[in-house]
Amino acid sequence: MRSQQLRLESNATWQPHGSAPALSDAQLVLAFMDPQLGDATAAMGDLEALYPHADVIACSSGGEISGIDVMEGAAVATALAFDSTPTRLATAMIETASDSFNAGQKLGRQLEGEDLAGVFVISEGLRVNGSELVRGLRDHIGHAIPITGGLAGDGADFGVTRVGANEPLTPGRIAAIGLYGKAIRMAHGNAGGWEEFGPQRRITRSCDNVLYELDGQPALDLYKKYLGDAAHDLPASGLLFPLKICRGGDHACEEHDAVRTILATNEDDKSLTFAGDIPEGGSAQLMMGNFEQLISGAGDAAARAMPGWSCDAANSVGILISCIGRKLLLGQRAAEEVEAVADCLKGMPTIGFYSYGELSPHTASGICELHNQTMTITLLGEA
Repeated sequence: MRSQQLRLESNATWQPHGSAPALSDAQLVLAFMDPQLGDATAAMGDLEALYPHADVIACSSGGEISGIDVMEGAAVATALAFDSTPTRLATAMIETASDSFNAGQKLGRQLEGEDLAGVFVISEGLRVNGSELVRGLRDHIGHAIPITGGLAGDGADFGVTRVGANEPLTPGRIAAIGLYGKAIRMAHGNAGGWEEFGPQRRITRSCDNVLYELDGQPALDLYKKYLGDAAHDLPASGLLFPLKICRGGDHACEEHDAVRTILATNEDDKSLTFAGDIPEGGSAQLMMGNFEQLISGAGDAAARAMPGWSCDAANSVGILISCIGRKLLLGQRAAEEVEAVADCLKGMPTIGFYSYGELSPHTASGICELHNQTMTITLLGEA
């Protein structure tokens, strides 16, 4: 496998790293773009011209990652030319979160096959229930096939997220690439670094990804109580205080916990909408982060992806998807979490973006789930 990394800054032309010409035989291009580019018609068209035989998948982001640089107001891309790995593009559209499971099934039907070895997903970020999307995908391709990826972002604005697949970026789109055959190598790792505070509360009323009550009290009111003055900036300030969800409601299941980030609030029914499912009967606890733990967590994610990785670093690529909440908290130190990853990947080219949610197999179960507030690493290479 060969790769080429590119950047687009200040609406100029795409600039590849180094002096090598474009990979004319590239099969896949992944691009992550500042939301201010809108539908990015020109940027997408230029990539399609540079790589005429490739599927070009792109999304809006909360910040772009290229090498050890964390960027804003830019776009980054990587072109991948596989030597022995066929690829297949699948797409679906959704209007509301209730469409998520069916969209996942549609993607799964397009991708399923005996030689399917892995799936990488870029999804709409605000309309989707990431848990249901993954559940629908697994319904067709099974639990054993690794699925990784992330949800498009819009900075901290929660306005519009967009995904493009061989056409301009559009709200509501989900794109997935299937990787096939015995040559492809795909590894993954994710970690957070957040810590719990406050009491653990029972989820007494929820439906899918909407939380109505904790311990019989309106969820939004409780959340505002703990956030204090920061409550005025919801939902954006909620990125700094995610919820730890324990499905069974007791400490025995903590190894299977999940972290959830707020996408929207509803003053009428005092509910909170999250990026993934909130299981009724489980427990929830607020979390907060500090710089050192988040940076260390990013390094842990890379370390979990690396064991057994036998592909040459120069002929591999690392895709980094980190939650926008981490970037907001880390501020100017966001580059340090990317550097922590680079230290583990030892010279491997990297690209990525800040997201509204991350997709990766759970460390405990090995089955893909939606994560929030993690650094998630996907490594691609060929034997």
